[in-house]
Amino acid sequence: MNYTLHQLQVLLKVSQTKSITKAAEELHLSQPAVSIQLKNLQDQFEIPLTEVVGRKLFMTDFGNEIVLAAENILNEVYAINYKTLIYKGQLAGKLKLSVVSTGKYVIPYFLSKFLNKHQGIELEMDVTNKSKVLESLANNNVDFALVSILPLNHSFGTVELMRNKLFLIGNSEKKYDLTNTKEIFKSISLIYRENGSGTRLIMEQYFQKHNIKVVKKMELTSNEAVKQAVIAGLGCSVMPLIGIKNELISGDLQIISVADFPIESSWNLVWNKSKNFSVAASSFLHYIKNEKDNIIAQKFSWFDKH
Repeated sequence: MNYTLHQLQVLLKVSQTKSITKAAEELHLSQPAVSIQLKNLQDQFEIPLTEVVGRKLFMTDFGNEIVLAAENILNEVYAINYKTLIYKGQLAGKLKLSVVSTGKYVIPYFLSKFLNKHQGIELEMDVTNKSKVLESLANNNVDFALVSILPLNHSFGTVELMRNKLFLIGNSEKKYDLTNTKEIFKSISLIYRENGSGTRLIMEQYFQKHNIKVVKKMELTSNEAVKQAVIAGLGCSVMPLIGIKNELISGDLQIISVADFPIESSWNLVWNKSKNFSVAASSFLHYIKNEKDNIIAQKFSWFDKH
């Protein structure tokens, strides 16, 4: 056998993406380069690693065995690299986060200075909805999660990062009748996020608490999609202030003044209390506890103007 680490990396990425094209994109290689590396690896085995069924690429059972071995080998290589950096006095390792979709407007500011200071730390961050974030946490797939709603009776360790404020927003060119502000929900089409979204849950809790009935116009699966739909005049929505800063400045969106708004919650960094932290994760938590107030003052001073 004369396979290379690069070939194993290509095989692992192909198995994850189930596509030569997508693997090439994520590895920043050309599609032919990925195909050649995969073929050179395949030539060393008499049993097929992959198969094409209905134009879709799948790993064979044997291929999955090799993928598992490749993942273990590459993890050992990464561990050697981290140990080398640690021996030289540098902080190194992987930091794994799962972040709710609106959290992508928040978490980079709490990461940038830490990662710039510790070049040996690799960041793996998944941005998805609340349900999948909590699933990743429950399965111990990540070190930390960022959520705006904590589950009832949770057993997580938590650090509150900053406040989260949600407003009713609409197309800036439209005028809304605010004679009786809560009656507005009977006259507008409201755009929802998908089930499992923290923003949607906060909305629904507000409507239930105030016994408000709404007309649901549509359901979209990302904040960006919701914003574009509101800008296009398809309806109104309830969105976190953190994600609409630029649109408010440009005048594409307006905040509609409604009684009892904004709805407030908090962004929380959470982790399993039984989690055995790596040096990288432990250092990040220490950094957050000590620096979060400074980061909020420097990066989010505009937040209190609304």
